Amino acid sequence: MKKHIILYCFGFVLLACNQNAQNESKTLLVENKQKEPILPEATEIWEPKPRVVSVDASSKIPSDALVLFDGSDFNEWISATDSTTVNWNLNSDKSMTVKDRAGDVQTKKNFGSVQLHIEWRSSKEIRANGQNRSNSGVFFQNRYEVQILDNNNNDTYVNGQVGAIYKQAIPLVKASSETGNWNSYDIIYHAPKFNSEDKIVASATITVLHNGVLIQDHVTIKGTTEYIGWPKNKAHGKAPIKLQDHGDNSGVSYRNIWVREL
Repeated sequence: MKKHIILYCFGFVLLACNQNAQNESKTLLVENKQKEPILPEATEIWEPKPRVVSVDASSKIPSDALVLFDGSDFNEWISATDSTTVNWNLNSDKSMTVKDRAGDVQTKKNFGSVQLHIEWRSSKEIRANGQNRSNSGVFFQNRYEVQILDNNNNDTYVNGQVGAIYKQAIPLVKASSETGNWNSYDIIYHAPKFNSEDKIVASATITVLHNGVLIQDHVTIKGTTEYIGWPKNKAHGKAPIKLQDHGDNSGVSYRNIWVREL
């Protein structure tokens, strides 16, 4: 009996030693692998390849952009009131100017998420003060406004000043050119998302550069930019880009408008 016990204990010791040896071998293998150099190819991704987009040297317009206005005609636009021909002023300098009380204009095509370039100019003549001085706006999906206004020596509520997401987001800085000179907006807009029950699941976001200066940094749009009342989030799909006629002798002009769908 004692002989059996001794043999059993000896076998157990051998088994334990063998297990320890295996564990040490595995640890050594892992350590060796960790010491092996990682080749550059291990972290390289080759597909899918991004589309090639060129940029015109003179106009600076990307090859995949849709030109909405180049000064030659209103072919991409209609009246927002009744879908008839645009009744704004087409100028010899390849710009267009808001015709007071002619109504807003909007694109014929509907858009969702976009990159938009647009240039605008306030009236050289100071005709009013506050919100009535060269007031207009760029609306995305016909609902969400980036404010246009001449705020030079002309204070107003800051969530309604130039570059504001109207009544929602104050611009980080004011980067306006002098009154009567051209400004540019470069805007990245991501449309909101709604579920099958028409409930919002992801709010719209917007980034705005004014004359090349960041003034809205990936801001969440809370809903429609209302003049009176709170933002609303009724489900919708793609919709036009709209330019506002504020109806108060604003004299705002636009030129060089192009858009890329995202």
